[in-house]
Amino acid sequence: MYDQSESDLLRMLADRVGIVADYYDIAGTCHVTTDDTRRAILAAMNVRMATREELIEELTAWDNRPWLQGCEPIHVVRVGREVGTWSFYLPCEDHDDAGLQVRWSLQLESETKPREEIEGPGVHIEETRTIHGRRFVRVALRVPPDLPIGYHTVRAWAKAGTGMVDATCRFIVAPERCYVPAELEQGARWWGLALQLYSLRSDRNWGVGDFGDLATIVEWAGRQLGAAVIGLNPLHALKNTTPYHISPYSPSSRLFLNDLYIDVEQVEEYHTASEVKAHLADPSFSARLAAAKRNPLVEYDAVGAIKREVLELCYHAFLREHFEGDEPELKPKTEQGWTFHRFVEREGESLTAYALFQALEESRQAEQGVSATWTDWPEPYRISTSEAVSEFRRTHMTRVRFFQYLQWLAADQLQTLAREAHEAGMPIGFYHDLALGSDRYGADGWRFQDVLAVKADCGAPPDAFAPEGQNWGFPPLDPFRLRASGYQYVIELLRKNLRYGGAIRLDHVMAFFRLFWIPRGLPASMGTYVHYRDEELLAILALESVRAKALVIGEDLGTVPDWVRERLDRTGVLSYRVLYFERTHSGAWKPPSQYPAQALAVVTTHDLATLSGYWEGVDIEVRSALGLFPSEQARTEMLSGRQGEKAGILAALKSEGLLPSGVSDDPGQVPTMTTELMEAVYHYLARSPAWIVLANIEDIIGARAQANLPGTLDQHPNWCRKLDVPVERLIQDSRFTRCAAQLHVARPPV
Repeated sequence: MYDQSESDLLRMLADRVGIVADYYDIAGTCHVTTDDTRRAILAAMNVRMATREELIEELTAWDNRPWLQGCEPIHVVRVGREVGTWSFYLPCEDHDDAGLQVRWSLQLESETKPREEIEGPGVHIEETRTIHGRRFVRVALRVPPDLPIGYHTVRAWAKAGTGMVDATCRFIVAPERCYVPAELEQGARWWGLALQLYSLRSDRNWGVGDFGDLATIVEWAGRQLGAAVIGLNPLHALKNTTPYHISPYSPSSRLFLNDLYIDVEQVEEYHTASEVKAHLADPSFSARLAAAKRNPLVEYDAVGAIKREVLELCYHAFLREHFEGDEPELKPKTEQGWTFHRFVEREGESLTAYALFQALEESRQAEQGVSATWTDWPEPYRISTSEAVSEFRRTHMTRVRFFQYLQWLAADQLQTLAREAHEAGMPIGFYHDLALGSDRYGADGWRFQDVLAVKADCGAPPDAFAPEGQNWGFPPLDPFRLRASGYQYVIELLRKNLRYGGAIRLDHVMAFFRLFWIPRGLPASMGTYVHYRDEELLAILALESVRAKALVIGEDLGTVPDWVRERLDRTGVLSYRVLYFERTHSGAWKPPSQYPAQALAVVTTHDLATLSGYWEGVDIEVRSALGLFPSEQARTEMLSGRQGEKAGILAALKSEGLLPSGVSDDPGQVPTMTTELMEAVYHYLARSPAWIVLANIEDIIGARAQANLPGTLDQHPNWCRKLDVPVERLIQDSRFTRCAAQLHVARPPV
């Protein structure tokens, strides 16, 4: 059957698993995938291909996978479409066809008792195939009509010769589109503020913006400014240690929250426990806290240590006050204790595994050194389901429970804020950011080894932004192991990240279709794309969005094929449009009317210069100072290009009648970004039909430094700059009132 050369067999196998033969970058250059890259990516997928025989065995297995397993692991049913049939595969001799009978059950997600179905004798055979000399048949079984949306379990079994075939499939019954608020469909156009939560400076916080600061912003933005939404950086759990573990886009876990954002002063025991009061009164503690608050940068290690000390004291007081009995069988004795207990029960194994990892990592680093990662732990601890890990849980339950307690506090404070946002008149409330991946050495990397390709990284192909390509340093999800698991990790990710607000931004949404894999240890230029089952992933996205009543925004920047944007548009996902990049073919700025309606529009992002920084070339000068330009000529050319871009923006404003009075359309005459010019830029964006426009707080206050400078780590203070203006002055700043008024004029509510 497979008489091709070994190289041809390798390419056939790579094609079967979704590794592309070639791809075009953003400049239209074709990159051909090498056999070395194919082998490395196949190895990362645990595919055997060392010899010709192994290649043939793997090809045979891939080509006959559902036939040998009984069914596909996933079957998607879209509400409103013809339900059709699903396929069941089994060995069957010719003489058994007439008597063939299939029994199957459908366990609805919302029901406890399965529905039983029997088809046959004499089930219609749709297809036959001979595998290893044995005849197999495929029968089509009718999908019941009017299934509710959800994840339903199907089990089918039939007699095959002297044995039985037994197979399980997950039905994903999903709406056609993601949730869109009725107001937007009826013509409403909303605006909001975007901020990096850690960057908020205030008189009351402990050196990092927290949920207490966010409460102040919510009340102000909703009730006074009339904002519909507050856009936040990812709030995922981080290790909070510099310089490698503070990026919100490389978290330890995307399933849980960063406990650094807990407002300690909202914790009940902070006010009632005597040991907390004594600790707060200690002069050395007071001095450390004051230093953290004064620092113009977030000192993650220092702030984390300060907060952890107090929260640990609060935790032990909490146990003493609300529980009775001995470890590990503590029993709640108060309503507050039961509230915590119910939270832990509701979060289940997911929270337990996360808390276990936190406690294990703390224990192993104390023993092995702080640089030890879980891959360095004794082998029994490297698998989350091992007996050694279970024993650790039993003997260290007090510590495991502490990390559950931190998540309870964080979740409760954020959930309260989500309610307050709606009470303040915000129709969306919070817009959360879901990072593309997580640190391979973090909690998710430890727990989800079965669906992660740890021998690969993911990133982006060469483009104008990064001519050598980008390596983001975290492992991609293996599309086939993920599918075989029923996409449980993806479902859990979406569900947990959709619970605290009315919108979610999916970082690098193209990963629902294809992702750029880079063999571990090789340069990004040696990577290539791997395809995913987008129909199945988009069905899950629509289902979870509708259930949560949350809008979905897809960050579709970079190399984005037209067909990807078309599919996202049909699924109800908003496009993410950045003013800096929205140009016509001639290079001029697109007029507002040319923006798509199903979109969220912004001037800039966390990875790009602020409006003032862009206008004044701060980003270029910083890159130059860090030696990131290959030559002085490259720097000069970029500065010259920036002047041309600024001229284009001024011309665009002038064409819309928005150029401020007295401002020249010659960029040489406009050296700095003024408040009036900033307002004009946002007014320009707000004239677009885009459903939502977000204004960055940094732009309104004229901040010049950007949150993150890609391509740097410890060379630049990424992810730790505090705003120059504290929250107490922000909410009194007339620039926000003026900008809000401009946005209201351009985007009147329905």
